[in-house]
Amino acid sequence: MKQLIDELYINNTLSKEKILMLLNNLNEENTQYLYMKANELRLHNYNNKVYMRGLIEFTNHCKNDCVYCGIRKHNKNADRYRLSKEDIINCCKEGYRLGYRTFVLQGGEDLYFTDDKIVDIVSSIKSLFDDVAVTLSIGEKSYESYRKYYDAGADRYLLRHETNSKQLYNSLHPNMSYENRIECLYNLKKIGYQVGAGFMVGLPNQTNEDYTKDLIFLKELQPHMVGIGPFIPQKDTPLSMEQSGTVDKTCIMLSIVRLLLPKVLLPATTALGSLSNKGREKGLKAGGNVVMPNLSPTNVREKYALYDGKICTGDEAAHCRKCIENRIRSAGFEVDMSRGDHIDFSAPIV
Repeated sequence: MKQLIDELYINNTLSKEKILMLLNNLNEENTQYLYMKANELRLHNYNNKVYMRGLIEFTNHCKNDCVYCGIRKHNKNADRYRLSKEDIINCCKEGYRLGYRTFVLQGGEDLYFTDDKIVDIVSSIKSLFDDVAVTLSIGEKSYESYRKYYDAGADRYLLRHETNSKQLYNSLHPNMSYENRIECLYNLKKIGYQVGAGFMVGLPNQTNEDYTKDLIFLKELQPHMVGIGPFIPQKDTPLSMEQSGTVDKTCIMLSIVRLLLPKVLLPATTALGSLSNKGREKGLKAGGNVVMPNLSPTNVREKYALYDGKICTGDEAAHCRKCIENRIRSAGFEVDMSRGDHIDFSAPIV
């Protein structure tokens, strides 16, 4: 297996058959070697920097019914909320004061937030702060809508493809289209966004063949960011009794993505930290280089319940930053509060 890992490290690609062989045959020793080689590539491209993004979860209304998601349309137990434009701007002001230079606006696919409202929010943030990046993560939209947000100043867009297995995708996303999801990602790239894709690890009935499809797809798409997190069940969904994904399997996927896409921006997700006290640190050591502390008002954090056991639902923004920053430094990394653009969108990192 070490020969396959070395081939991936040197060439940044493997055939579908070899990726599957690697996933089917990793043992503890080879997994540690995989982490080491992924970390080497991360250090080569980004040194030991970990970029901080300020996350603002501004609505938990959603028109979709994804079977794993706690804010799905038909979850009658969800305590719904929307932040006003003023609320969102105040979160950004507090974040800016704390040093953040990237704001991630994330929410369900909420029809209340029309294109005009999103354009107004994005353009207002950009007019207030001329040195920040705005990332949107608000789901599937038309090419024209994406274009409007981009023209208003949005820099990045996160849209996890969730799984590249069409059969698995369709079983998880009623009345949605796998083909449309993929088309949205290519539209975002065409417009000029820094694009984030990604997938869940540990979904019911997910196999190494499915992960192989995800990894091959990411290599073809060449996104600038990849969000990979473990599946964690939520009590009010059809998958409430299923087993969670694992930190170890998620970290393996992070490392392989780092080797396939050496320059990628790769978050160690909140979900990793929810499964294990040291989950995010493990994700960083497996090749991750981004974390996203929560800037949302404390009174809504528990309501953005995509899954159960979510960490950091009560601490105010300054405490949240300090806590995560201490963890990053104690793990041997350096906190970077800059915009933290993908290498191809910024000056060379030396």
